[in-house]
Amino acid sequence: MTLPADAPGVAHAVQDAVSSQSRVAVRSGGHCLEGFVADPAVRSLIDMTRLRGVEFDERRRSFAVGAGTDLGTLYEMLFKRWGVTVPGGVCPQVGAGGHISGGGYGALSRRFGLVVDHLEAVEVVTVDHSGRARVVIAEADPSGRNHDLWWAHTGGGGGNFGVVTRYWLRDPAASRLAAPDELLPIPPRTLTIRHASWPWTVLDTAAYGRVVDNFVRWHEQHSKAGTPETGVFATLWLNSVTTGDLVLIAQADDAALLDDFVAAVGDGVPAPTVTPDRTLPWWDAFRYSSFADFGRSIGQRIKDKSSYLRAGFRPAQLIALVDRLADGTPGGVGATVLLAGHGGAVNQMAPASRAIPHRDSVVKVQYSVSWADPADDAIHLDWIRRLYRDVFASTGGVPVPDAVSDGAYINYPDTDLADATWNTSAVAWSHLYYKDNYRRLQKVKRAHDPLDIFHHALSVRPR
Repeated sequence: MTLPADAPGVAHAVQDAVSSQSRVAVRSGGHCLEGFVADPAVRSLIDMTRLRGVEFDERRRSFAVGAGTDLGTLYEMLFKRWGVTVPGGVCPQVGAGGHISGGGYGALSRRFGLVVDHLEAVEVVTVDHSGRARVVIAEADPSGRNHDLWWAHTGGGGGNFGVVTRYWLRDPAASRLAAPDELLPIPPRTLTIRHASWPWTVLDTAAYGRVVDNFVRWHEQHSKAGTPETGVFATLWLNSVTTGDLVLIAQADDAALLDDFVAAVGDGVPAPTVTPDRTLPWWDAFRYSSFADFGRSIGQRIKDKSSYLRAGFRPAQLIALVDRLADGTPGGVGATVLLAGHGGAVNQMAPASRAIPHRDSVVKVQYSVSWADPADDAIHLDWIRRLYRDVFASTGGVPVPDAVSDGAYINYPDTDLADATWNTSAVAWSHLYYKDNYRRLQKVKRAHDPLDIFHHALSVRPR
């Protein structure tokens, strides 16, 4: 393992790996949901921990972020020094390196878009045709250096083109004469957080499905960028009967919006149990609402899948989803289907403007199961795979883009999408993640990683 302290140090580590013909992988936060970094074939692991920190770059008039900076540190430094933030994820342990390269989505995305919508430039260690590692800078300016490589890092996913060492972030619409505190989004002053829950005992299949449908329908109707409703961010936790209740968590800087939203989600079903609101300054609200670490990084076994929703699940999909959750999971382990609000400012960008193409969805869904004992791998993997297959039974077991679904999110990688056992559609995994942007990503791959040094089970293929 190498712990480089700067971009030249990373280039040296990569050169050593190339010269020794060692398979190389990179770790910035250790949060990958598949075994890309833990792959036994990897012989050179580059740990980015020492490339941490946030600075204001006067020359670029943007914020320079080391790839090893975890999101919690990124938000704290941006907010406490300059009063700004970026609309990234809610897991503070996640490293910026992989999170941003996969798009960067979080609780403020409905207001402000994705993190990559604020990407000014990226510093990357690449390997050329001769096998020489070098540090390059790729810029958002179409006339600037390596613009194609910049574009590939706006949602093309980690481990594909090189080793990111630094990002520069700024609002692309801001004047270059603007002060630092005007160059990234300003978070809301306070947030009110509300929890509502329905025990399994008060909802039959139809009522459970109605809550889910209400949640998605509200987002269909309230995802126009710039409207007050995009200030609402909510997650709906569809826990299996052995994991817990149906839980709604919502936050907004306007409590009246929360009243209307919770009422809409609970329309036509028994009233939920609602806990007293908690109103906090934004930074405290983030810390209160952020997710605890989970998965491989703390020794858990985990399998995640994803999909985007353009509209509510079809009736047969809802029945399949609720029936599988009602069956429960073996051993009472954590099993959840998590719906999170999407749309708003995210959907202002054209699908081809960034590498991440999902720009007209209103909800993002994460299907997850976690357990502890490796001996139980088969039974839990079978449970989550069958749930996902049943939900997407009409499209070959995967979320093929159509009127309802819109593929999957590369930051929740799932190798089953590349397995014909579980993907029986005629649609390749690459289309589910990248849609029409994949061919352009392949072109970037051929130009900047022609020897395919950086690869994993779901990496962009040169051909």
